[in-house]
Order: sequence, then C-alpha cells, then structure tokens
Amino acid sequence: MIQHFHYQSMFENKQLPGWLISFTYEGQRISGIYHKTGNIEWTSPPLFRDQEAEENVKKQLHDLMLYHVYDQA
Repeated sequence: MIQHFHYQSMFENKQLPGWLISFTYEGQRISGIYHKTGNIEWTSPPLFRDQEAEENVKKQLHDLMLYHVYDQA
C-alpha cells in the first residue's frame, strides 16, 4: 500500500504536464517522474517483491494522479 504520497509539477507555469512523485511503499521511500502518457520513470531504485507488486503500485499511482491532478483541473 502506498503511503505519504506527494506530487508536484515539474514546471513552474504548471501548464506543461509532468510531475515529480514520491511515496513510501513497504518501508522504502520511492520517487519518480509521472509523465503525461502515464508512464512512470523511477528516479530512485525501487525494490518491489516482484513484477505483480510493481504493477499494483503503478495502478495505485494512476488512480491517485487521476484524482489529484486530472479531476481537479
């Protein structure tokens, strides 16, 4: 489960898409870039148990971004 989720626009004018994201997952701090396409580029080396765990985290991140960024626009 994702905890302590935080995001911020990569650009000052906030008109261009791209967000810095960070969160805690299973006790480790993970950060990355969330691109407008929904792709996630990890900027810290995440240590997921397996591919299924990573896919689950990505789904949670997509849901959080949809709520916080796209639904609020």
